[in-house]
Amino acid sequence: MSNYHDSVLLKESVDALAIKKDGVYVDVTFGGGGHSKEILSRLGAHGKLFAFDQDPDALENTINDERFTLIPENFRYISRFLRFYRIKKVDGILADLGVSSHQFDEAERGFSTRFEADLDMRMNQKSKKSAKEIINNYSEEKLAEILFLYGELRNSRKLARTIVHERGNQKIETSFQLKEVLKAFLPKAKEHKILAQIFQAIRIEVNEELDVLKEFLEQIPNLLNDEGRLSVISYHSLEDRLVKRFIRTGLFEGEPEKDVFGNSNEPLKKVGKLIVPNRDEIKRNNRARSAKLRIATLKN
Repeated sequence: MSNYHDSVLLKESVDALAIKKDGVYVDVTFGGGGHSKEILSRLGAHGKLFAFDQDPDALENTINDERFTLIPENFRYISRFLRFYRIKKVDGILADLGVSSHQFDEAERGFSTRFEADLDMRMNQKSKKSAKEIINNYSEEKLAEILFLYGELRNSRKLARTIVHERGNQKIETSFQLKEVLKAFLPKAKEHKILAQIFQAIRIEVNEELDVLKEFLEQIPNLLNDEGRLSVISYHSLEDRLVKRFIRTGLFEGEPEKDVFGNSNEPLKKVGKLIVPNRDEIKRNNRARSAKLRIATLKN
């Protein structure tokens, strides 16, 4: 088994699904299989669990259980692939968003600011677009937009200008090269934080993470059974904002239309309050520190 760390908010996120013994569940971010194993431990003999993961490394962790099916695809295609298995409705869907600890720890994947590695950052190794292509080929304007929107960096224009100027002299191919190019913007006290924002912005663009999340969320109302549950863990404000907003309004921007009686037609409603990890979990697993769990069900 590959080296995958502890699943974040494991008990809480699976509790949120209110599992029925013979229900059908989906773990759309399989990874090391922690959440999936916990779901299976609560299912009866007739229950079913489908999991998604587009990362070939995760396939090594597949679970030998006849109730379990691992689908090696991006979860943006959840409805399409469940239909292939003749599943139209499910009782619960769990998503643990963001990059797995394993992906951060594998130096050659290029996700981490800690290692000298090729600028890659693809969650799906078959994907054509890597971080290297974005850094070396995107226009200054497009780079600035990504750094501003996905990295929430106010000096995105200056960063983009510097990247474009430097790549004119030499192609930027590794994480340390990119650090070196941007060192003027990395004061010692804030170096790690700013680099994390820069890497996050590029990674989101490489993997189309926010588009994937939106496409996934839009399918939820048609996939859930009447008492079905959605359990989503997010790690940064961009993801969390989309999840929170979709649960509240069924939209990603604007407000829902109201009928003549002032009623609006949101498909989901939240269940309980926002859940965050306790101190012990954060001490055990540093990745948990920014995690937020939101739970929803269909609005009747």
